[in-house]
Amino acid sequence: MITKTIWISYDLGVGGDYEGLYAWLDNRGAIECGDSLACINLTIEKEDDNLLITKLKTSMSEHIKIDSKSRVYVIRRVVDDTVAKVKGRFIFGSRKGNPWEGFGSKQEVNSDDGE
Repeated sequence: MITKTIWISYDLGVGGDYEGLYAWLDNRGAIECGDSLACINLTIEKEDDNLLITKLKTSMSEHIKIDSKSRVYVIRRVVDDTVAKVKGRFIFGSRKGNPWEGFGSKQEVNSDDGE
């Protein structure tokens, strides 16, 4: 058995099942890490990222009402061929447009060569 530390970012929408999510997190001894971000330890049989994601997704689906507006993003450390990487992916929902788009000061390149 191996214990993996994972971070879960969640957005269940206005009418989302936050009670179910909070009970699920509380039952796993989750630690609050900011707005809509929690850290938990999950025990799996072996170092296998697909197994981790499957177990997490199944467990959450059994205890939380997930709908089309639910978004859950998981960040974890993965070891591939003895190289450790930090990876993230949506296990429910998908990426939206960036709410900060247009707030920055991007430099435009002015060119006189017809481009």
